[in-house]
Amino acid sequence: MKRILALALFGLTAVAPITAIPVAAQTVAAEQTVTFAVDNMTCALCPVTVKRAMEGVDGVRAVEIDFEARTATVVFDTAATSADAIATASANAGYPARVAG
Repeated sequence: MKRILALALFGLTAVAPITAIPVAAQTVAAEQTVTFAVDNMTCALCPVTVKRAMEGVDGVRAVEIDFEARTATVVFDTAATSADAIATASANAGYPARVAG
């Protein structure tokens, strides 16, 4: 009985050897957080417009607007976009933005 079991186990490993399965390399996205000074925000609707414009840029993950400070803090994927592209989107919506010092 032991011989049969040993032969059966040996036969299975001989027929179907275990091989390493390659794992695909994954690209890790680099996130960056930038605070922009945003000009022309004067009413309650302005932050909504700025937020929508910035969120419309591919790679933007989050936008937080501080109306009182006239700033927008943006988290984005550096492989997909840049601070310049986000500032341009805001400017195109009528609210020029620049990276805050």
